[in-house]
Amino acid sequence: MKGVNPKLYPFQSHFETIGGHQYHYVEQGKGETVVFLHGNPTWSFYYRELIQKLSPYFHCLAPDHIGCGYSDKPDDEDYAYTLEQRVKDLEEFLEKKGINKNIHLVVHDWGGIIGMAYAHRHPKSIKKIVLMNTAAFHLPKSKRFPFVLWLVRTWLGAFAVRGFNAFSGIATVEGTKRINLPKDVRQGLTAPYNSWKNRIATLRFVQDVPLKPSDRGYDLITEMENNLNQFRNTPTLIAWGMKDFVFDKYILNTWEKYLPEARVYRFEDSGHYILEDQQEVIGQLVLDFFNEETNGKL
Repeated sequence: MKGVNPKLYPFQSHFETIGGHQYHYVEQGKGETVVFLHGNPTWSFYYRELIQKLSPYFHCLAPDHIGCGYSDKPDDEDYAYTLEQRVKDLEEFLEKKGINKNIHLVVHDWGGIIGMAYAHRHPKSIKKIVLMNTAAFHLPKSKRFPFVLWLVRTWLGAFAVRGFNAFSGIATVEGTKRINLPKDVRQGLTAPYNSWKNRIATLRFVQDVPLKPSDRGYDLITEMENNLNQFRNTPTLIAWGMKDFVFDKYILNTWEKYLPEARVYRFEDSGHYILEDQQEVIGQLVLDFFNEETNGKL
């Protein structure tokens, strides 16, 4: 894809047909499986350095959600851009790959909601979890839905996102706080979202955030939230950029309430794109964490 530096993203592309669409993924290494799930508006490129760090020791799988990265970007008539569909896609993908045990889950942003919904349905498949600036529960009462996301859900915001790539482009500037992303990294993150048609998922993800009981996906998140305690004893590492205005301290505090045994690392100088801000540090933390023999507990 034009704009993606092959030195940064040196992976062969693989595809599975999921629901009639081409579902792109990176596959590197052997051993127990690490599944990397990206959020919005990123894609598997976000995990490029972590994949290279872990693949000498683990079987790394990093899919692009439909509408993202190198995956197909169908219109609304051909694909339901909903949380439920995202979870079904992941289930079908892992079933086709024959992966159903000892999964090490690495999630960020929407990847956490999708990944934890999968984990809720297949808890015995999950061995360890890494959470980075994400959620799998409703907005805490102490937290307001950010104005910027409200704006995106208006017609004016929607036009800016699809017409000018506002969401993905701005995120490459605002997403990091400790560093300024190099030009080739910014280009890599935004490259798949290069036209009105190809920005459909970027917008639909924001529109699909369930805020009230009548919204699609609301019941699924309620069900997840009510059952998060099933992962209290699942070894979990949380790496959190504290300067994220969406997934902020109130979201992190909620995770700690549900998963009190989790190992938490706060990065006070880092933002939503926590992995970009802290590639080396988080890479080593995750590698060490996955290599530990925990026997079910940290």
